[in-house]
Amino acid sequence: MAVLLDDLPRTATRDGTLRRVGIEVECGGVTEARLAEIAAERLGGRVRQTADYVYAVEGSALGDIEVLLDTALRDVVEGRVARLGLDLGRAVIPVEFVTEPIPPAQIPEVDRFCAELARQGAFGTQDGIALGFGVHLNVALPGEAVADILPVLTAFALCEDWLRDRMQLDGSRRLLPFVDPYPARLLDMLCDPAAVQWTVDDLAEAYFKASPTRNHGLDALPILKHLFPERTVAAVPAMAEKSSRPAWHYRLPDCRIDDPDWSIGREWRRWVWVEELAADTGCVDRLKALWREYRAGPLPVARWLSLSSPVLDARRPLP
Repeated sequence: MAVLLDDLPRTATRDGTLRRVGIEVECGGVTEARLAEIAAERLGGRVRQTADYVYAVEGSALGDIEVLLDTALRDVVEGRVARLGLDLGRAVIPVEFVTEPIPPAQIPEVDRFCAELARQGAFGTQDGIALGFGVHLNVALPGEAVADILPVLTAFALCEDWLRDRMQLDGSRRLLPFVDPYPARLLDMLCDPAAVQWTVDDLAEAYFKASPTRNHGLDALPILKHLFPERTVAAVPAMAEKSSRPAWHYRLPDCRIDDPDWSIGREWRRWVWVEELAADTGCVDRLKALWREYRAGPLPVARWLSLSSPVLDARRPLP
């Protein structure tokens, strides 16, 4: 489905370079070898196997693309029997392709590639309750100052329940831990009036205290590891083996690659909506005040969606 793209409120970084986005797509129905072949056929480039279950498509129209069987077992499996077990697990283990950071204007090309994969048998989350396939957007930060990070983190935290409701999150993804919503404690910190005086150091300390895990829709730990490598690994030891980058790691609720009404372009427009909310300080201030009022009362947690919805519904509709 063709989708008109929206521009980010800040299209360039502080040094004037275009903000790019890296895209990760998980799916079933094709092997990593076949997906790499389709990528070269569709986008050009040369296929090269770099490891067991891992391929690179070099020099494509989207730059270099990595294609792999998406499981940690891939790196430790040894022996014919173990490999047979991994191959038998393909029914629920996704194959993933990962682009290098690309200009947002190239997202339609990624969507056309996804449509070709679907025509050749790729499927997404909706094909089974155990299929926790996802799509990730790695959106470059406009800068590394607290003003470049804190507003987006706060806006996302405040609208996350509303986003999940409006995006009709797939049932299988609701059951999986890596889409846990931010804890209320983190929102309490973000909505404290004192937070407007935070430094990047203060932001990191709050995140480590309230939400020291990657298992969220918007994962800030790659950013924090980029800024504070040792502190991040100390707070979240699992980050020792994870990469750092000055980019938001946005985990989309599901992958619907075989649904003609779904597109990465639409999901990109939804991310732009979040950044637009972050830039609307008046709206965010209303939401923060409402959160403080809500937390001061005896209302149940589920009530936040109904309280925040009138404020968020009054904005530009979610794409």
